[in-house]
Amino acid sequence: MRTMTLMLGAALLLSSALPSEAAPPDQAAIRAQVGTVEQQVIAWRRDIHQHPELGNREVRTSKIVADHLLSLGLGVRTGVAHTGVVGVLKGGRPGPVVALRADMDALPVTEREGLPFASKVKAEYNGQQVGVMHACGHDAHTAMLMGVATILAGMRAELPGTVVFLFQPAEEGVPAGETGGASQMIAEGALANPKVDVVFGLHVWPGPPGRLTVRTGGTMAGSDQLYVTVKGQQTHGAMPSKGVDPVTASAQIIVGLQTMITRQMDASASPVVISIGKISGGVRHNIIPDKVDLAGTIRHLDPETHDAFLDRIRKTIDGIAEVAGASADVTIEPYAPPVFNPAGLVAQMMPTLERVGAGAGGVLRDAPATMGAEDFAWYQKEVPGMYFFLGINKPDVQVAAPNHSPDFFVNEDALKTGVEAMVSLTLDYMAAGK
Repeated sequence: MRTMTLMLGAALLLSSALPSEAAPPDQAAIRAQVGTVEQQVIAWRRDIHQHPELGNREVRTSKIVADHLLSLGLGVRTGVAHTGVVGVLKGGRPGPVVALRADMDALPVTEREGLPFASKVKAEYNGQQVGVMHACGHDAHTAMLMGVATILAGMRAELPGTVVFLFQPAEEGVPAGETGGASQMIAEGALANPKVDVVFGLHVWPGPPGRLTVRTGGTMAGSDQLYVTVKGQQTHGAMPSKGVDPVTASAQIIVGLQTMITRQMDASASPVVISIGKISGGVRHNIIPDKVDLAGTIRHLDPETHDAFLDRIRKTIDGIAEVAGASADVTIEPYAPPVFNPAGLVAQMMPTLERVGAGAGGVLRDAPATMGAEDFAWYQKEVPGMYFFLGINKPDVQVAAPNHSPDFFVNEDALKTGVEAMVSLTLDYMAAGK
């Protein structure tokens, strides 16, 4: 491994000493280095998968990460945004500051996949006992970035720049009443010392194993959390006219929001989605309650129409509640703006992805945007950033369980491609000197 590290370091030294159009570091040497950490990456991933932790509670995971970065001789800050870890690898030569991000939190999902390292963890989430599972692949993200840190630390002396490793908590959102995630990482200086020039992130995603997918422009939706309390007047279920029924008003609000999208929004201009994921109200079958609580998500791709869209949601809810004789308290909490990949940065790094993809599952360019959301977008608000996807299906599976499913599955053979991509993006960006 030491010999291969020196070979890769020499290749990096040569490429970074030449003009920006010079040949990039030897991809075969990078791939060989990745091979030396692959089994450790898989072992980390399985351990983290078996011991998942919810947002702002990633105590065990962050300790594993911090201990590893310290063992590599990096400067390490812990407790960032509650449980986040920031590692700084200063290369032996001056150059750009490249940030690489992985998220660490799991989801309140009970795992169904019969893996030998399946999660059996239970925890409390917003007052409910839930199963906990890495149903979105953050275990893989964390393990891959630890492998990337291992490789890059091995060539520290020749590295023309600095790498900032962002191990972020609470990408999936924070518990009620708490703060966290990417925005708090930024607020606590994760991009400031040293000042980051560019940030890269990846997400495992259903698709052919090892295939890389990148999109220019709007890539993932912006997201807001919607909370509605519909207030009526409690009465006997046999005498609804004696009160005001918030249950039927809530049903009409849910349908009205969907009708608003299909009849008042221009679907060709900007896709939007409203989904109600939680309804809570009442204690007994024959009592109409005095209130019903709704919780949902709002997704959009066009920041320019965002405020007007939210205003229309409020008016729709208030109007329907008023017609029913009820009232509604509406709270909309922002989660993140859309993930947006700058055209210039994608064009600059596309040759890197194509080199990596040529030895793996290929590259899919400009796939359709997804209405899934990611708080990586907050980093892109501060510095140029590129976000891309790594296919992790089983080889014989065309349509796999989606992220956030209890059947979500990660093909570990694809993880080496993610490690290679992040290492290569870092080296190529540094070699270009910008």
